[in-house]
Amino acid sequence: MTDGNLYSEAVELLKSLIQTPSFSKEEDKTADLIAQFLKRHGVVEVHRQLNNVWAFNQNYNPQLPTLLLNSHHDTVKPNASYTRNPFEASVEDGKLYGLGSNDAGGCLVSLIATFLHFYHQQDLKYNLVLAATAEEEISGQNGLEVILSQLGNLEAAIVGEPTEMHLAVAEKGLMVLDCTAKGKAGHAAREEGINAIYEALTDIEWFRNYTFPEVSEHLGPVKMSVTIVQAGSQHNVVPDSCTFTVDVRLTDAYTMEEVLETIQQHVKAEVKPRSMRLRPSSIPMEHPLVQTGIIMGRQTYGSPTTSDQALLPIPSLKMGPGFSGRSHMADEFIYLREIEEGIQLYIQLLEQVLVNK
Repeated sequence: MTDGNLYSEAVELLKSLIQTPSFSKEEDKTADLIAQFLKRHGVVEVHRQLNNVWAFNQNYNPQLPTLLLNSHHDTVKPNASYTRNPFEASVEDGKLYGLGSNDAGGCLVSLIATFLHFYHQQDLKYNLVLAATAEEEISGQNGLEVILSQLGNLEAAIVGEPTEMHLAVAEKGLMVLDCTAKGKAGHAAREEGINAIYEALTDIEWFRNYTFPEVSEHLGPVKMSVTIVQAGSQHNVVPDSCTFTVDVRLTDAYTMEEVLETIQQHVKAEVKPRSMRLRPSSIPMEHPLVQTGIIMGRQTYGSPTTSDQALLPIPSLKMGPGFSGRSHMADEFIYLREIEEGIQLYIQLLEQVLVNK
């Protein structure tokens, strides 16, 4: 199949995906479409677990390291501002409209086309595994995470998210903390009790003002924001408990454990992380994927948004066609030229890294 055919087939697949609702946890129909598409285009063995679909290159060599090509096929629900049918894949002025077109359908079909380009090639320096995964939009536990152990000896990954085909060489992690400050109940009219709100204020002020000394080259400082505060039940009762939630955006300058330990050392409140899964991620600047991308004229940057990169315990690069600012917007779209360019640049990048010359 020529690269021109790969592009046209990728666009047709994306139209089918747009027309098939695939909200997080409800991606079974798009998983069917992706598996059928791969089989129809000569992929001999297609694997599936739940709504995750993956396949290895035909000449897979277990002695070689493996490069993962990953993107997701779930979408958020359309917001109330849509003026178009979100499930109608319509093309106007070079734009393909539809829910999930930009985030991350364009990336996914471009990676599928790229995988097919290399599928039959022999003597590659790496194995390739393509994974079209579920539940990315909700950081669910039945997506990429559930199949990682079946994807081989992974050395690195390209995660398809809309970056205008530039290189997101680092991505912030996310840790949500539930904090509880304790007091002692009493009557508000008398000097009774210990007001848990006042106990919490000191900690909240610490979160507001504390600066972690190490600053990431690409992601900047660790950022902490108190986003929810709840306390009290009656105007005349001194509250004995105050709970507050902290949104912590982590960088590759610290491990998640180091950040949590620092917080626990400085605040009096009980601190419980909801999850330790969404870790900061990065790839060394000297990695061949990055160096090749730079030679190709692509820019490097750090991404503030969280993706399935957070679940990968290996160096990973976020890169894909489309523009992040269009994600989750009403009347979402991707330019057709962005998909064509995405396939070309993915192939050009991997030709330099995969092919023995």
